Amino acid sequence: MKSFREYIWFNTKDRVEFINITDKVQQIIDKSGIKEGLCLVNAMHITASVFINDDEKGLHSDFKEWLEKLAPYEPVSQYRHNTFEDNADAHLKRQIMGREVVVAVTEGKLDFGPWEQIFYGEFDGKRKKRVLVKVIGY
Repeated sequence: MKSFREYIWFNTKDRVEFINITDKVQQIIDKSGIKEGLCLVNAMHITASVFINDDEKGLHSDFKEWLEKLAPYEPVSQYRHNTFEDNADAHLKRQIMGREVVVAVTEGKLDFGPWEQIFYGEFDGKRKKRVLVKVIGY
């Protein structure tokens, strides 16, 4: 068994964004040479997320609206965390959308169900952040 690790770096232009990273993850699997195993994709920041869903613009808009209703950004004074920061909502949104995904690697490819794609969810953007991709197998 072997393992391979690489990071995907982001510096988003907006505070909240969803970015399809499926192709980048597949490129890392290709580079790893692993044909059978597992691929962990993990947000390395507590205000960002990695999740699997459909790559459909309307759905992404729905996610943003739904998350904003559950954990609105403003007023920032509504959160105890925001004594020195203004990103408590981002921490809550990340908790809902999840930290990581694990996908099977079969014959060197991500083994997805129909329409599944991997996304990076940013909730406190406009600064440098990263995602860990770790491939384990043979």
